[in-house]
Amino acid sequence: QVQLAESGGGLVQAGDSLRLSCAGSGRTFSNYAMGWFRQAPGKEREFVAGISWRGSIAYNGDSVKGRFTISRDNDKNTVYLQMTRLSFEDTAVYYCAAKLYVSNWVPDAMTYWGKGTLVTVSS
Repeated sequence: QVQLAESGGGLVQAGDSLRLSCAGSGRTFSNYAMGWFRQAPGKEREFVAGISWRGSIAYNGDSVKGRFTISRDNDKNTVYLQMTRLSFEDTAVYYCAAKLYVSNWVPDAMTYWGKGTLVTVSS
């Protein structure tokens, strides 16, 4: 079992930057590939970014390429999502999730989930 807890969400203005954190506990954090997803009201949960076990490979969803960066610190059992040039369309609840394999970044493929943190971008 892996417990995940997101933090860092809040209300920002368009064009601002924000960094989300996800702290993991339980089983060995470095055994898991980590991902960030988001869900806006009335929309399906969307892949944002993913990272391999040691952080050597990162993946980005098409809508955030060039703006969002995922990273991790296994010594701190934490994965981060640095978000820049935020826009109203980035408003959503952001979730971190874990799974064993670095592939198939879809919600159904993730094993563990946090409860999410809300990011609201005012236009």
